Amino acid sequence: MNGAKAGRVRAVKQYEQLARHLTRLIESGVLRPSDRMPSVRKLTAAHGVSPGTVLQAYGLLEDRGLVEARPRSGYYVTARRNVALAPPDTYRTTGRSTPVDVSELVFHVLESTKDKNVVPLGSAFPSPLLFPFKQLVRAFAASGRGFDPWQTVKDLSPGNAELRRLIAKRYLEAGCAIDADQIVITSGAMEGLNICLHAVTRPGDVVAVEAPAFPAALQAIEGAGLRALEIPTDPSRGADLNALEAALKKHAIKACWFMTNFQNPLGSVMPDEDKRALVELLTRHDVPLIEDDVYAELYLSADRPKPAKAFDRAGLVMHCSSFSKNLAPGFRVGWVAPGRYAKQVAQRKLIGSLSASVPAQLAIAHYLKQGRYERQLRRLREALANQQHCMLHAVSRYFPTGCRGTRPTGGYFMWLELPAAVDALALHRQAMEAGISVSPGPMFSARRGFRNCLRLNYGHPWTDRMEGAIRKLGAIVGASRRG
Repeated sequence: MNGAKAGRVRAVKQYEQLARHLTRLIESGVLRPSDRMPSVRKLTAAHGVSPGTVLQAYGLLEDRGLVEARPRSGYYVTARRNVALAPPDTYRTTGRSTPVDVSELVFHVLESTKDKNVVPLGSAFPSPLLFPFKQLVRAFAASGRGFDPWQTVKDLSPGNAELRRLIAKRYLEAGCAIDADQIVITSGAMEGLNICLHAVTRPGDVVAVEAPAFPAALQAIEGAGLRALEIPTDPSRGADLNALEAALKKHAIKACWFMTNFQNPLGSVMPDEDKRALVELLTRHDVPLIEDDVYAELYLSADRPKPAKAFDRAGLVMHCSSFSKNLAPGFRVGWVAPGRYAKQVAQRKLIGSLSASVPAQLAIAHYLKQGRYERQLRRLREALANQQHCMLHAVSRYFPTGCRGTRPTGGYFMWLELPAAVDALALHRQAMEAGISVSPGPMFSARRGFRNCLRLNYGHPWTDRMEGAIRKLGAIVGASRRG
C-alpha cells in the first residue's frame, strides 16, 4: 500500500470514528435538538484531525439526518420529530396451532421487488451495490487456478474442509467452540433451515415460531405439512419465554424455529440471559431449536451478539447462517452447525442436493483467507447505519402521528405498526400503483394477523427517490387512516 492510499484509509477511519463519537453525544442527549455543534476549528484541535476529516464527519451526520448546516452559522442538531418512535405492542397469540397458508402472498410480494423501477422498501434483500462482487470474481479466478477436479467429489457434503475450518474459527470469535467436522455446508441458509426442519419433524407435527415470523419459515412449515404455533414476540427482547414454557407444557412441540439476533421482521435481539434460559428450557423438554442467525454479522452496535448456540451443552441447537446477507448474495453458500443432529443433516444434504457449489465454496474460502472480510463487514455496517438513520428520520417526518416503529440495532428491517384503521394489504396495493413495494403484516403470520403493520427495508442506498417513496407512503397511510 503506497503512502497516499494509506493516508486515505486512515482518514476514512478517522471521520467514521468522529461521526460515531458525535452520534453518541446526540443520542445520549448531551447534544439536544437545536444545539449548535462544535465548530470545525474546535473539533480539529480537540481530536487532532484535519478540517477535511471534520467536514466529512459532519457530512455523514447530515446524511443521517442528525445535524443540519445553517449558512454562516455552522452545524446544529436537527430538531427531529418522533425519530425514536414508540415501540410496537407485543402481539398476543391464541395459544393454538394452525396450518399455514402464506406462500401465495409471499410470492406475490417478493415478485414485485424484482422490478428495478419499483422502490424496494418491501425487498427481502439488501442492495447488491453493497457487496464486493469484483473482489469475489477475482477470488473465483484465483481459487480456480490449480483446481483439482477430484475436489468435486472430495467436497461433497459436509463441504469444503478449509471453508468449514474458517467458519469454525469465526464461531470461536463469537463465543462458540464448534469443531469444523460438525459444520455442514449448504446451498444458502434456507436449504440448511429446511434440512434441519425435516430432520426433526414429520407431517402433522407442531413447530413453535415467533409472532410475527420470518415468512420463509412459515413457507417451509407449510410445505412440510406441519402446524405452526405462534409465540408472542417482544419488539426488543424477542420471543416471550413464559408463553413458550406454557406452550411446551400444553402442546407436543417437536421444534422451535427462532431468530434470536435481529429477528426478521422486528429486528429484536434476545438478551444473553434470555438465550441461556431459552436453551435450558428447551433442554428440559428435549426440544430442538432451529436457530436462524443470518443477520448476526450486521450489528450496528459495538459488539456482535452471541447466538443461542453459545449456551448449548446438549447439542439441541441447530445453528444456521450464510454469507448471502453480508458478503456474497447469489453464491448460495450457507452452513449448519447441527449439534447432535449432524449425521442426519449431512445425510439429508447428500441425498437432496449432494453439495453446495464447489467453486463458490473455494472462492469464499480464498476471500476469507485474504483478510478482506472484516473490511467488507465494516463498510456494510456503516452503510446500513446511515440508511437506517435516514429512514427513521423520513418516517418520523412524513408518517402521521400514532404510528409505532422499531429501531433495530442490526439487520436491515424496521417494523411499523400503523393506526388500527389502516389495512396493510390495501396499502400494499396502493403503494404498488405508486411504484413502491412494501411488505404487509399478514405475510408474517400463520393466521394472517398484523393487518395494520408493515416491514420496511433500509438495506438500499438512501436517495431522493427513497425519501420521496417514504413521503408518498406516509401520505397514503394518512389518507387510509382518515378513510
